[in-house]
Amino acid sequence: MDFKLTEDQIMLRDTVRRIAAENFAPKAAEFDEKETFPQENFRILSENGLLGIQVPEEYGGAGAGMLSLILTVEEVARACAGTSVILTTQALASDPILLGGTEEQKKTYLYRLASGECMGACAITEPGAGSDVSGMKTAAKKVDGGYLLNGSKIFITNGGVSEIITVLAYTDKEKGNKGISMLIVEKGDKGFTVGKEEHKMGIHASDTRELIFEDVFLPENRLLGGPGNGFKILMQTFNYTRPAVGAQALGIAQGALDAAISYAKERVQFGKSLASFQGMQWMIAEMALAVETARTMVYRAASTIDAEPASPDIPRIASMAKWYASDTAMKVTTDAVQIFGGYGYIREYPVERMMRDAKITQIYEGTNQVQRIIIANQILK
Repeated sequence: MDFKLTEDQIMLRDTVRRIAAENFAPKAAEFDEKETFPQENFRILSENGLLGIQVPEEYGGAGAGMLSLILTVEEVARACAGTSVILTTQALASDPILLGGTEEQKKTYLYRLASGECMGACAITEPGAGSDVSGMKTAAKKVDGGYLLNGSKIFITNGGVSEIITVLAYTDKEKGNKGISMLIVEKGDKGFTVGKEEHKMGIHASDTRELIFEDVFLPENRLLGGPGNGFKILMQTFNYTRPAVGAQALGIAQGALDAAISYAKERVQFGKSLASFQGMQWMIAEMALAVETARTMVYRAASTIDAEPASPDIPRIASMAKWYASDTAMKVTTDAVQIFGGYGYIREYPVERMMRDAKITQIYEGTNQVQRIIIANQILK
């Protein structure tokens, strides 16, 4: 597949790179240290129309496609991984509405997300239900005029700063996965509260919360795609959002590689720059190869979604892209810390932050062990 970017995509990439370098990179360490949400960065992303890149124009987006979203996420993550989480999470909240919503729901909720009017989140994980979604306990009971939602979710990215949240819940436990539905919760809904904030290893600039639902009444127009279609919508959503997480990992890896190359050229040991030693050259070459290979896989997944949205290969390619890119991010950032030596282990330099940020990309949107299962099932069936 030809991954040659169009003139518009090159312009987008270069513009986002400049915005990220000028606005996000200088404050990345500060947001990491203070563990504060970058509200100003959200405003900048919103004002530049970057929160709905892949969403059709009629619903408030740019209609630029998946590859354009990938380019945006990559460039932002290269400067500040925590800020890039705003983009990936906005897509995770938007895509279920894009895929399963009615025309009314798209115009009401998708437009607000894609236009950058507000932030969104997607609530899936529970204390007893991580990779095994079917183990969740949150349920929406059918009542007159709608549903009564009860339960709780944990580790919900942007849960405390979002106004629109897509929530996965059982509407019929006895039907298993076919009894799972997805519903829309708004910030002001009675009975909905935001719980404790989690303090994480990395991506400190992102907001991660517990969400609690106590007899939250949701009218029928808050149900996405009809009862029992939630699991199907979620799996389709992951096909679109996993490449975005791959792009996030790719950006982190590229940022670490950039820092390692610069340091290796400047650092002098035994009277020579580190970059002059063959062992160091080989190490950097291997890092560069891994990053470029990851980029090829992530771009291929995005390009396939744009060109052949109904392709049966998308689940496999999307999982491969997320798996490989996140493993690459972890390996490249670890190697970057090694190149920096003792300096790499202290917070004065960015690579230790990048190493911490990279780890989560191997875990969320489905662990890399789950990606192996998906890929094997796709290949063997």
